[in-house]
Parts: sequence; C-alpha cells; structure tokens
Amino acid sequence: MLDKNFLQYKVGGLLYMPAFQRNFIQNLAQNKLPKLSSVAFCLEDSIQDSAVDEAQASLKIILRELEQLETDLPLIFVRIRSPRHLEMFYDEIGAKSKILTGYILPKFDMQNAAAYIQVARAAKVFVMPTLESDRVASILTRRTELLSLKQALDEIQNIVLNVRVGVNDFCNLYGLRRNMNQTVYDIGVVRDILTDIINVFAKDYVVSGAVWNYFNGDNGGAWAVGLKRELELDKVNGFVGKTAIHPAQIPIILDALKVSQTDFDDANQLLNSQSGTHGVMKSVDGSRMNEIKCHTNWARRIKILGEIYGVTP
Repeated sequence: MLDKNFLQYKVGGLLYMPAFQRNFIQNLAQNKLPKLSSVAFCLEDSIQDSAVDEAQASLKIILRELEQLETDLPLIFVRIRSPRHLEMFYDEIGAKSKILTGYILPKFDMQNAAAYIQVARAAKVFVMPTLESDRVASILTRRTELLSLKQALDEIQNIVLNVRVGVNDFCNLYGLRRNMNQTVYDIGVVRDILTDIINVFAKDYVVSGAVWNYFNGDNGGAWAVGLKRELELDKVNGFVGKTAIHPAQIPIILDALKVSQTDFDDANQLLNSQSGTHGVMKSVDGSRMNEIKCHTNWARRIKILGEIYGVTP
C-alpha cells in the first residue's frame, strides 16, 4: 500500500465524472489533462438507479484500458453507493485492478459507518468518506454524530485518505444555492456545519473543500474569480484540495495548493530547528515570528504541499 501521509495531500483537485465517461481515456492519452492529480468515477448520484449495472460494466472497460496506457495516471477512485456495493464492486472488479487508489463512501454517517468500516478493513483499501447527510447537518444531532464518526474512523485511520464534505447536499436540505459571486462561507447555516467538521476532523485528517458548481467560460471569467476567492477561504479555514466537476477548474485548484516561497522557507526553518535551544525565531525574510510549539503542524503541511504542488516566488 502507498504512503498515506504523502498520498492524502496528493489527492488535490479531485475531478468527478460519471462512470460512463469513456472519452477520459482519449483525453489522458493525448495529454489534454496534464495537471490532473486525481479522478473519481461516480456510480452514485450521477447514475440513474436503473443504469448502475451498465455504468459498472462501462467502468470495468475503462479501468482495463487505463491499465494499458503508457502514461502517468492520476490517482483513481470509485464512488460507490453503499457498504454492500463496495463489497460487491471490490470482489468483482476492484481486487483485480492494478490502478485503483481507493473508494469514496457517500452519505457516510453512523447509520452505515460500521458496515463501511468492516468492508474497508477487510479489503485493506484506501477510503474517503463523504459527510453530507441530515444527521451531520442538523444542529440537533451534529455534535454527537461528528464525534461518533471521528471515533469510528480512528479505528481505520491508516486507510482514510481524506474526509470530504457534500456541500450541495447540505444546501439542498435548506433549499439554498450560492451564485458565482458568493462563496460557501456566505451561507451561514452551511458555514457552521463546515466549521464543526473542521473542528472535529482537521487535527488528524485532511479535510477536502466543497465542490464549485461553475465552470463555463475562460479562466478570466466571473466563475473563476469566484472559485479563487472560495479557495482562498478554504485554505485559511483548514481545507486542503477541492472537488472539481470540470477540467477547467483543475489548474485553478492546483494553483491554490502551491505555497509561497516565504511560507516554504519558514516551514523548513521550523522543521530544521527542532533540536535547537530557541523556541521562537524571526522568519527567514524577517517579516514575522515563527514559534516551534505553535507552527510545527503548519510547517509539516506547507512542506508537503510545496513538494507536491510547487512553490511560488
């Protein structure tokens, strides 16, 4: 199994597509998606219930053809429907695949967590649970639900790559939707849910940011400006990476994952000063204070992100 500590940050911008997306192979072979870090083939919400078998058969072909490509592949995930579906898919397809990185577990809450965990533990596969149900959203159940989910996931922490958030599902519960000039943090009830998820999980897990629903037009369009604004707020609030629904979003998401030269230099300074006598020091450029006891976890994250996504001047 690959190194989880590195892999959890490499998920980056996760491009979602229906399991029918056969043109993905051609686009990858022709290097039309050069910055793609990870992809999720969806067998859940993007597929009608009556078409699941057909979609799964299509995905089986896609995975086989991807194995034959002579090119570097992104991390590849499958979004399944239920614990039973995970078990069936793994037995029929997943266990035979050489390129699958892991599985996305939708609607993950205490009603299905034990079953999901049992299957994932037995299969020894990486998983990314998605928090998006009413039990997580409602203030009446949220605290107990999140703490219970954290305790449950801690049993399989070594195979949990990301904790993901289903913001569209949260918005749907309250009949809400942000436009391209608003961020998810402008929706108070959803912002509060996200804050609590970060509070419970971000200390021990990478938590990925919400999907952005806009993509039409060139990179200078209002949709891109809105995406960049939300990415900035994602970063300051503790989210790492983001779900994408269109290839045009990927370069913007990956750009946001780059770290500044100042941050990268300070991260190295902090991590290289662990054995010294001073706990506080001036930053490399002399502009701020670096404190070992307060900034070491930040430094570890910055160093990994800089090594994966690059450093900006």
